[in-house]
This record gives sequence, C-alpha cells and structure tokens, in this order.
Amino acid sequence: MDLDQPSSLLGGLTPTQFMRRHWQKKPLLVRQAVALDGPPVSRNALFDLAARDDVESRLIRQGTSGWTLRHGPFARRALPSARQPGWTLLVQGVDLHDDAAHALLRRFRFLPDARLDDLMISYAGDGGGVGAHFDSYDVFLLQVQGTRRWSIGRQRDLSLQPDVPLRILSHFEPEQTFDLEPGDMLYLPPRYAHDGVAVGGDCMTCSIGLRSPAASALGADLLARIAEAGADALQDEPASRPRHYRDPAQAAVEAPAAMPAALQAFARDAVEAALREADVVERALGESMTEPKGNVWFEPGDAPEGVPAHLVLDRRTRMLYDARHVFINGESFRAAGRDATLMRRLADRRELDARALQGASTEAIELLGDWCAAGWAHVAG
Repeated sequence: MDLDQPSSLLGGLTPTQFMRRHWQKKPLLVRQAVALDGPPVSRNALFDLAARDDVESRLIRQGTSGWTLRHGPFARRALPSARQPGWTLLVQGVDLHDDAAHALLRRFRFLPDARLDDLMISYAGDGGGVGAHFDSYDVFLLQVQGTRRWSIGRQRDLSLQPDVPLRILSHFEPEQTFDLEPGDMLYLPPRYAHDGVAVGGDCMTCSIGLRSPAASALGADLLARIAEAGADALQDEPASRPRHYRDPAQAAVEAPAAMPAALQAFARDAVEAALREADVVERALGESMTEPKGNVWFEPGDAPEGVPAHLVLDRRTRMLYDARHVFINGESFRAAGRDATLMRRLADRRELDARALQGASTEAIELLGDWCAAGWAHVAG
C-alpha cells in the first residue's frame, strides 16, 4: 500500500495525512468512500450467521417499555419482520466467515494488524439503533445498504442511563447530524459520542472496530503467559537449577500470621527476574495479540507435498512479527535471515507465491506445512 497515494476510502486524503490530521483527533465524513455493488453479505446470509453457535450476535429492541437486549444464536423465526420498526441485529466478526467482508476489512490495513479487530454488521428496521453511546476505541462506520442518520458530539457528560442493558448516555448532546447512504463512511475517534438511527428500514452498516486493550486486562494476560512459559521452562531444568526460598536467619516469631518481609522481597525479585528475561514481554504480547477469539476454530487441512506453488493465510488467522519473532494464532517462533524475511512477507501480504517460496529453507517449508495441516494456511488452487 502506498501511504502517500490519495485514497477515496479516506476522502482523497493519503493514509499518512489521515493519520496525522484525524486519527484519534477528530471525525471524518467521507461521501462515497467505497464503490459498492451491494452489501458484503445479504440479509439472508447475515441472518444465517446469527443462527450459528460460533458467531456472536445480539438483538436490540426499543419499545414503549424501554430497551431490551438478547444474545444469539437466533432461529430465523425469532427475528422480527423487516417491516417491524425499532430493532437492530448486531453480528460480530463477519470477516471471519465471509471473503467479501474479510476483503473489506483488509482495505484498512494502513493501520497495524495488531489494532484491527473485526467487521461487525448491524441490520436495522426503521428507527432501529443501539442508543447514544461512546466507544473506547476508534471506529469506521460504513453504510452498505439503506440510510442511517448519525448524530455525533464531543460528549463531556459520560454518565449512563441506569437500569438499561446497554451503555446509553443519559444526556446526549449532539453537535452534528449526517445521513449516510450506501458507500458513505464516518470515522470517529475514541470516546466520541454517537447515535445512529435507521431511516426507512432495511438498513445495513459495517463497523470496522479497532482493538484497544485495557492496561489492566493486557497486563494480567501477559503475566499469565509469562508465568506459564516459566513453568514450562522449569520442567526442562535439572533439579539443582531452580532457586528456592531459604531463610537460615529466620528467628522464632510471636506473630506467626505476619508475612515475612524476606519472603515478600524474594517474591518481588522472582517477578522482576522473570520480566528481565530477554524478549519475554515481547513474546507474550505477540502471542496475546494473535490469540484467536474463543469462538474461532480451524478445520484441519493437508500438508503440501514439497514446496507449494502458492500459499494463502486463512482469513481467521492472525499473524504478526517483530524484530526476532513471528507470531501466529497465539504461538511464537524465533526467525532470522531469509526465513524471517519470508515469514514477514507472508504476514504483510497474507500470501506467498511460488517465486517467494522457492527461497524458503527446509525448516520453513516444514513449518508452513504444519500450518496448512492445522488449517491456518492453505495451498491456493
């Protein structure tokens, strides 16, 4: 991707200009950001996805008694009629199940893959929406069918309505309102309040959401991964290697329940030593950011015989890299030299042609074969 080439997706801005002027700073409305022949999935296909156990879906209704929220899967007969007003179906991770949705998400790869989350589609009857709210992450809202009216504002009062199953703002103060038609897109930075309402029904909107992990949750996950890696390494060490707590100077105590200060210091040293290990945080982060979601599974495939002619990553595969490692679907591998260059190309392009694969080592070909057998990659026909 040429980062200095004007893009219709960004209203004629280059990706470089967009990131400098708008990213996490101010909204951007783009008319006809994407030329569409129709939505990436049909209404019937979207309803079929909502009926599956491995797809996250939600049904939101607003009526005289207030807001209701139900979680899928939904049988077709459980969904309201398209002519009924005031309801919205949200289907998460459509890019994992549909090639067209996956291709649409890939148009946003001027952003790091580590930040791209998924493509959610909302389908709404007339007046349907999810209420005025804000997100903790950036979002691109692409209209693909029907009309949706968006009201947005730099909300300062972030208090929420009580006793509502959704995070709806109590006192939304819109500053601008736009009607989005198919092909139009609205970018919003984090915490920018917005309220989208379907106008006329049969309304479909794609939300390209970004991953923005909370520090506490990310820290807890990394520490758990570091501890697990340390436990695995400990099993491989000789019995004489592990350092155990010793206290030869411990005196007799009158308060046996008091935590020994020396044990606290030993524990702190143990944690700090684990974090000082080379690349330990980097490995844990790469594994965390490529870990598939709980509802993602892969169908085992066949390892190619010899060097494949053309290899493509499965659309559900997450693959990243840093200076020393390649990360794929929650696993990490050390990589250097020509093999590292090859793996980085695969991660960036999500495919390798015959010419690139001819330069791979035997070990790299075997590893790619393992990934094919796991269903993480496929030999293109």
